[in-house]
Order: sequence, then C-alpha cells, then structure tokens
Amino acid sequence: MSIIKPFKALRPEAQFAKQVASRPYDVLNSAEARVEVQGNSHSFLNITKSEICLPESIDIHTQKVYDTAKENLDFFISRNILFQDNKECYYIYQLIMNGKQQTGLVCVSSVDDYENDIIKKHEFTRPEKEQDRINHIKTTGAQTGNVFLAYRNNDEVDALIEKWKTAKSPIYDFVADDDIQHTIWVVNDSNVIDAITNLFSTQIPCTYIADGHHRAASAAKVRKALGENKTTASNYFLTTLFPSNQLYIMDYNRAVKDLNGLTTAEFLEKLAEKFIVRLVGKESYKPAILHTFGLYVEGNWYKLTSREHTYTNDPIGILDVTILQENIFTPLLNIVDQRTDKRVDFVGGIRGLGELEKRVNSGEMAAAISLYPVTINQLFDIADSGNVMPPKSTWFEPKLRDGLLTHLIY
Repeated sequence: MSIIKPFKALRPEAQFAKQVASRPYDVLNSAEARVEVQGNSHSFLNITKSEICLPESIDIHTQKVYDTAKENLDFFISRNILFQDNKECYYIYQLIMNGKQQTGLVCVSSVDDYENDIIKKHEFTRPEKEQDRINHIKTTGAQTGNVFLAYRNNDEVDALIEKWKTAKSPIYDFVADDDIQHTIWVVNDSNVIDAITNLFSTQIPCTYIADGHHRAASAAKVRKALGENKTTASNYFLTTLFPSNQLYIMDYNRAVKDLNGLTTAEFLEKLAEKFIVRLVGKESYKPAILHTFGLYVEGNWYKLTSREHTYTNDPIGILDVTILQENIFTPLLNIVDQRTDKRVDFVGGIRGLGELEKRVNSGEMAAAISLYPVTINQLFDIADSGNVMPPKSTWFEPKLRDGLLTHLIY
C-alpha cells in the first residue's frame, strides 16, 4: 500500500504567490527562462534555473549554477518572500485549464515505495538529467520539483478533498499568464490528515509516475548518496497525487537533427515500406487516431499510416512510440536509444505543431514527427506489466507550478 505523509512546506507569502510561481524547470530552456523572468525578480526560476542569473556563456551544469540556486533560495527566505509552515500539513492543489478542473493532493511520498515499485514507473531516465537534479537537490537541500503521481480514483479520497475545499478558504488563488487557474488549500486538521494517510495506506495499493521520473530518481539517489548523513526528510520526496479520471495527456512529439545520410526522397521511399505515405502539404497534420503520424520535412507535412505488420497487440508493441522506434528511428535513422542519442529531441504537445515547423524551418532539425497521445489506461497497463515506454511518451497538462510548495530535506 502507498505510504504518504504531510510535510512542512516552504512556500510564498500570499501576496507573492503569483510572482513566485513558475513553470517547471524542464519545460523551458535557458533562453526562454531569461525572457520569462523579465520584470519579475521574485520568480522561482531564479532558483530552479539559476543559470539565468549568470552570463549566458556559462555551462548550465557547472557547480556555480547550483551554488547560485542555493544563494537565491536563501535570499528569498531572508527577505520573507518564502517561509516554512510550522506544522506538517497536506495541501490540495486545484488547476483549471480551458474550463477543465483537476485536483490533487500535495504530500511527500516514500523513497522506499519508489525503490520497491509501489510507485510504478513507465519510462527510463536520462543520466545527464538525473545528475542535474541530484546536484540541485544536494546543493540547495530542497526538492523544488514536484513529481506528478496518478492513482486509480477512490471515492473516499475524493469526498475528503471536496469537503475540505468546500468548507475552507484557499491560501492561494490566481490565474497565471497562460490563463491556467491555480488554487491551493492547506489541510492542517490532524484528524483529516490522519484520515487521508490511512486511506492511502489501506486502499491505494500503488501510485504511478505520470510526470517527473527524473525528479523521483534523483531524490532516491540523493538519499543514497547522503549515507549516514541522511535525514528523515530525505526518506521522502515531493509529490502531487491526482485521480486518474481527472488527467489529460497530450501528444509528445519528436524532432531529429538529420536523416542519417538519406535524402528526403530516399527517406520517404523507405517509409513507404512500413507506412502508407500521403502528402498533406503546408497545413499542419495532427494525428486523430492511433497508428497515424505526421511528418514535417522540407516545408511539407505528410500523413503516415502504419501498415498492420508494423506493430503487435501487446501493451508495448501497440504503442505509437514503439512503432516509431522500431520502424523509423532504429532501422532508418540509427537512433537506437532515445534517452541518450543527442540527434533526437522531444517537443511537448502544449507547444503546438508550429514549434515543430519552426525548428525544422530554422535548420536546427531536419525533420519532425507528430504523434497521437498515449492514454492513461495504456500507461497503467504498461507500468503494471513491469515494462517501460520509450522515453518522453506522455505530456500531461496542465502543469503544476514550481515554488508554491517546496520540500526541504535539510
């Protein structure tokens, strides 16, 4: 069963909440983050992407970047922009995007559960991304990035959360610049806290990482690295748990730097052996059903429809990301491991297909591929089977904001 517990969140004073709240560190590159913080010295990006406070030429993985994150965190605390609750609490986090609401429970989850597969994974991690967060956590003593967990919805948990939301006033309630509403309540009643803890420990057999595999893996490795110096808090990591029936998964698309020596004509000819290839033209193509793909190359979109022999019906084989890997990336482009091959990049669906076109048209990438989204049930089936998806298979929206609730481990 799932072990969760309340914690003393480091969080902003109410008047600073909207300014502090920042998009997750891993959905922005450094240049975008520099633009995002203009005119807002309270942005939590000064901590999660602290290279923006240093010369643009700096290596973003140098220790100076992590030291700057620690200095900025200490500064925010000393200036009373951030403070720590004096009692361990749960927190309810509601997001509304385009009229659709989802409500999660912010808590800390057990590292032991992560290592014992009570918290289930569906993808491998990339070593360099893990190391970045390990260095950030070890230097700052803070888990600033929230791991997004899903669980099979439970009526009793839902009822407790809804009752608290109805009876209590939120501590934060604002609409961010991207029009997503963020509302947070503090659950500080000991009886309600115990009831929530007991429900998860008796009725929720497992949870699933929806978003944040690198953050979870990094928290576990930091605890191990601390050895005899580990703290009680380092046995847990920052999570928000959402019921599965409220979640929305978007497409997670790919861009590739080259065609492995093939001309566009040769690439299309080889694709035709595994797919029905149809020229769409200049208008963007977004797949509407499983087993179809969009390809953007040399200013044109193509629709690729998988032929039946390109996939199997097992939980992994039926995935479009598997079809992509086994029929395009490995045999045609020699991209064997998407986790480590720097010739491939991932573009979340929230950026739209225009981002794919932009990156190809600029010459940065040779081609881009749009995919149909994975479903939550596919994610559960794969995690339950002990298998993993290819990396970056799912993109969840809306995203939790960094900085509103941080977990200190020392």
